[in-house]
Amino acid sequence: MGRWLARMIVVGLVAALAACGPSKFKTYNGPPVTQVVVSKHDRKMYLLSGNRALKVYDVGLGTFPTGHKQFEGDGRTPEGLYYIDRRNPDSRYHLSIGISYPNPTDAAYAASLGQRAGSDIFIHGQGPEGKALSRIKRDWTAGCIAVTDAEAEDIYAMVRDGTPIQINP
Repeated sequence: MGRWLARMIVVGLVAALAACGPSKFKTYNGPPVTQVVVSKHDRKMYLLSGNRALKVYDVGLGTFPTGHKQFEGDGRTPEGLYYIDRRNPDSRYHLSIGISYPNPTDAAYAASLGQRAGSDIFIHGQGPEGKALSRIKRDWTAGCIAVTDAEAEDIYAMVRDGTPIQINP
């Protein structure tokens, strides 16, 4: 009876886990991502290991993608060298990893204009809101870099905190 009960418990647990659907937390065991490069002009994001591109993604940007983000609410995606500095597994945009905007120069420039630099710039998925908005306009974020939810899962697994991200015009 003990073996049968143990087997039923295992079967029940497997069924319960399967009912929860696929996990958004993937694992990655490949070469390390040493840098993320974004070309705003081409709407591409490259995950690099050394000089080799491991993955290339099409991206959406802020609603006004041309030019460097200067202050909160301008709808621009920052340009320059930043770092991945945090992650949000409970993002309303599925999953997200944070970009270290604003840096001290960004904050000082915005303050010189009597503005706030803004914050909460992420690489993120779409979630329900983004799925609707991306059908209307490719560049739909408030300044973030958007990919599909499935791509956000890959990026979340592959890119570590501290990884540099170069965002080019």
